[in-house]
Amino acid sequence: MDEKFGPPINSRNSPLTHRIFGLLPQIFTIIAVIATICYITLSDVHSDLYSPDFDASNAVNTHFYDLEGYDGSSEGWLDNERIIFCVPLRDAAAHLPMFFGHVRNMTYPHHLIDLAFLVSDSKDDTMGLLVTMLREMQNDPDPSMHFGQIEIFEKDFGQAIGQGFTDRHGFSAQGPRRKLMAKARNWLQSVALKPYHSWVYWRDVDVETCPPCILEDLMHHNKDVIVPNVWRPLPDWLGGQQPYDLNSWRESDGGLQLANTLDEDAVIVEGYAEYATWRPHLAYLRDPYGDPETEMELDGIGGVSILAKGRVFRIGAHFPAFSFEKHAETEGFGKMCRRMGLSVFGLPHYVIWHIYEPSTDDLKHMEWMAREEVRMQKQEEVMKIYRKVWDTGFQSVKDTWEDEKVRILKNSDPFKLSRHVIVDWSDQ
Repeated sequence: MDEKFGPPINSRNSPLTHRIFGLLPQIFTIIAVIATICYITLSDVHSDLYSPDFDASNAVNTHFYDLEGYDGSSEGWLDNERIIFCVPLRDAAAHLPMFFGHVRNMTYPHHLIDLAFLVSDSKDDTMGLLVTMLREMQNDPDPSMHFGQIEIFEKDFGQAIGQGFTDRHGFSAQGPRRKLMAKARNWLQSVALKPYHSWVYWRDVDVETCPPCILEDLMHHNKDVIVPNVWRPLPDWLGGQQPYDLNSWRESDGGLQLANTLDEDAVIVEGYAEYATWRPHLAYLRDPYGDPETEMELDGIGGVSILAKGRVFRIGAHFPAFSFEKHAETEGFGKMCRRMGLSVFGLPHYVIWHIYEPSTDDLKHMEWMAREEVRMQKQEEVMKIYRKVWDTGFQSVKDTWEDEKVRILKNSDPFKLSRHVIVDWSDQ
């Protein structure tokens, strides 16, 4: 028989157990308070304490970026937000002096603008002149004229279509040309966009007139993608001015119906009778006296001047080098952004001006005008000789007759001079 020391213990009825169970609510409350205090304290600690400590001692040339800090805001110039300025170039030597004049005049802080150029399929001295003008700009005595990081890339894409107005804007050239241009844009964006860029600005080199504050003007709308209206000047005999970029538009029922009738690889392009879409175009909605802040939601956009947030490309948007919903390049980019739920807008009354490039028909008319001017000059020379011979061979006595008429007729009977005389001119 085993010996037992003390009375039997019933754990459920012991005083100690009763005290422990009675204190459980207070214990859980204290634990919850301590956890809350720790969470608040840790949340208030500066984020740098939780950033990886990369330095020369443990990780050479290693950098850490918190991409939440590069989403882009409406006042990026106040928040030190960096912009990557992307410029595709092809046979652009003639336009570079004008382009750099615009770049120098930009009011957005230059040190926050990085420049990226892609030179492709060029036969002129685009590369040489580009390097020269960049050196001049970066060596300007005024430090505020200096830009941030500058990169130049060179890659040919086999673009065989000419750079003339008719070559580039001919209907048959649009599909292949747009797809190659999309490849060039994607190459440039993929190598130029860095983690610290909040904005991406695409700009054609042949813009003639543009506000120096265009980056701020577009940025403060705080849209994912936004474009201005683009027009071009014309000679007086062509009307003085004309909408240029018809690639910025809102989708229509006619456009959707047309897309359903086309092949899978077809690319719809605006401004051609072959593709009647009846879409409302940003360009045609311009009012010279309208509010430049007016916004218009778009589906397709043109590529002359595009400001987009960097995250637009980081989440997968790009310029389709294939038929995406029957569109490619910038128009396909607009369609893709809308499909991804991003905001795509244009400013119908905020206008920049593209250079005037004469078409083949314009050039023919100019040649006719030049020939007509030469013909008129020759005709005027002939008329000068004719008038000289006429004046010499035939002396006018009109002035002499006016002087002598009074003396000759002063003694005449006015009643007789005014009588009605009937003359019979018949042979009988």
